[in-house]
Amino acid sequence: MPHVQPNTQPSAGQLLSPSTHARIAKLLAENAVVLFMKGGKDQPRCGFSSKATDVLNELSPNFVGIDVLLDEEIRQGIKLYSEWPTIPQLYIKGELIGGSDIITQLFNTGELHELLGAPAPDRSSPHITISEAAANAIRAGMADEPGVVLHLRIDRRWQAHFQLAPAEGHEIKAHAAGIDILMDVATAQAAQGMHVDWAESLQGAGLSIKLPRAPKPVQSITVSELAPALRTGTVLIDVRPEHDRLRAPMPLPHRVMDNTTLRSLEALDKSTPMAFLCHFGNSSRQAADHFRGLGFTELFNLEGGIDAYAREIDASVARY
Repeated sequence: MPHVQPNTQPSAGQLLSPSTHARIAKLLAENAVVLFMKGGKDQPRCGFSSKATDVLNELSPNFVGIDVLLDEEIRQGIKLYSEWPTIPQLYIKGELIGGSDIITQLFNTGELHELLGAPAPDRSSPHITISEAAANAIRAGMADEPGVVLHLRIDRRWQAHFQLAPAEGHEIKAHAAGIDILMDVATAQAAQGMHVDWAESLQGAGLSIKLPRAPKPVQSITVSELAPALRTGTVLIDVRPEHDRLRAPMPLPHRVMDNTTLRSLEALDKSTPMAFLCHFGNSSRQAADHFRGLGFTELFNLEGGIDAYAREIDASVARY
């Protein structure tokens, strides 16, 4: 197992208290894979934590994510415990593996797969096409940045991100329209058949990406369509916090999504039709997008949420 070399030492006055040490040690002893991160594992609150969770959700979705932003004692204590100055930090079987860059590197080389007992990654290069107009725009942007190459990352929501940066040496390479594109293992699989074009609209001009492997986008469902959908097998999921659910209970059969039920919902068959409900239809769409990132193919967002249901279907449901 790789070892991270500490690159910081506690200064005077920065001593880890026995109680904090015990808390961290207990977390690591009770959980095989732990990521100390900013934000939750389903809603990271920094780019580095997001990259780390993308990798772990791919290889070890039952990992434990510790949101250091909710616990200042752990936030400062883990840096002293590990003698590592930054967040996120990944531990496997109690041993520090490293931060975001190391996680990405080990993921791309296949070493992380081995550590987590996952099958070796497929490192084949995807077939990508780039239109002439898009290629010209990319080349123009690269001309201003000598010594860099084009990197591609496709996140769990199937959004493509391009970045100009130096090559690191462990990436998978695709070649299209005379342009090299470097990417990680997960992106290479998601990018198979990708087409890049240049589009102009009233909002401006930019790259247009088509991803044939992307799951179907989240669809809208109205409150009048909801009951018939449930009769044909759609699962309704209420993502509201408990106090809102108690304030205005949904009378139709449904399941609740919270920290204790999320994993069981994620374990459902990927073809299960699922409709998501919140107050007005915003948080529920984010929840549906999360399940789309997991590969679910029949996802719906209840437009207007419980408020629309109370207004249009059942006036006995309280509005708030």
